[in-house]
Amino acid sequence: MGFALWTDDDTAWAAGTHEYRPMGIAVIARSSVFAARDFRPARRLPVRSGPHFRGLFASLGDMNAFLGRSRSQDAKKNMRQGSSRQLAIT
Repeated sequence: MGFALWTDDDTAWAAGTHEYRPMGIAVIARSSVFAARDFRPARRLPVRSGPHFRGLFASLGDMNAFLGRSRSQDAKKNMRQGSSRQLAIT
């Protein structure tokens, strides 16, 4: 198995293969997780390269763990920005 991952602000796209056969493309909300049933052979990626490419992963679990870490990092960053704004106002 192998997966390539792309993300933007709201969505995550993945291209998957299983035993060298294409599984298709899946798209989910960044707040969700990928499942095998999400992949559709007829779906196409909007962008294959560029700043939205996040990497290659060996399993759905690895890819979902990466998304979970990036969500928690985004939340921590937002909390820090919110608290600094709050301190600046008072």
